[in-house]
Amino acid sequence: MPAHVDPTPRQRMVEASVVLREGEAVTGWAALNWLGGAWFTGSADGVVARDVPLAARRHPLAQAGFGVSQEFVSPSEVVIQDGLPVTRALRSLVFEMRYAPTLGDAVVALDMACYSDLVSLAQVAAYVAALGPVTGVQQARDAVAEGEENSWSPQETRMRGVWTKRAGLPRPRCNVPVFTLDGRHVGTPDLLGPELGLVGQYHGSAHLSLAGAASDIRKDAAFRDLGLETVAMVASDWADVDGFVARLRAAADRARASTAVRGWTIDAPAWWTPTDTVVRRRALDEAQRQRYLDYRRAA
Repeated sequence: MPAHVDPTPRQRMVEASVVLREGEAVTGWAALNWLGGAWFTGSADGVVARDVPLAARRHPLAQAGFGVSQEFVSPSEVVIQDGLPVTRALRSLVFEMRYAPTLGDAVVALDMACYSDLVSLAQVAAYVAALGPVTGVQQARDAVAEGEENSWSPQETRMRGVWTKRAGLPRPRCNVPVFTLDGRHVGTPDLLGPELGLVGQYHGSAHLSLAGAASDIRKDAAFRDLGLETVAMVASDWADVDGFVARLRAAADRARASTAVRGWTIDAPAWWTPTDTVVRRRALDEAQRQRYLDYRRAA
């Protein structure tokens, strides 16, 4: 390709696919991206590009930019999508989960595939249960047990892991809407511990502007007015996770000790259209998707 061509993830997929023969395909994160996975960007850290994973029966001449797996791929698991041979979403995701560097990375992949409605947890659980003793199968099984269908970003998923694994708090709900007792929608926090009355918010780069900060302040005040304790995590907390864990536990202690009257509920009123599962989102028509899934445009 000419040097001026931008090496986007999709461009790299197309270039890597040139070595494929019939029955072989792009798989893993790259296939999920091609199939519409919003968060599968092909970068491990936002800077370094990951190799494009290929499922091939033989081992093509090694080249920079792609890696080859010679694991068996059933012809039924390969589809041609917009001219590119890719493995189906289930196979691609489970491959990604099995070979993820850590269990946390495997859970992120699962959550984000569910986010884009490429798979459901039930589908992944059934697929993994049918696998034999292949590489990484136990990690995939463990990830299924930790997965959620309503996480809206990788950082929310990682924050959930800190909440449960590092802080030892009960597993929170993801993006569950909070209402006043008379049915007014107050907000949809990233994480909510209903037993504690604890809200967790992840503040990414979109929250750094004055408008974003002002919105965060208003949301926190609205939750506190209902008797909810709030705690926020920001990008710099990844360099000091212990510090965030200390803040999180302190917030949990305040929530437990609070004597405020509970003015909130997660029981949705009749007028609310729930979109918290893959099945429910898949059932929406196009107009409903544009209305109720507008938050996805940020991804």
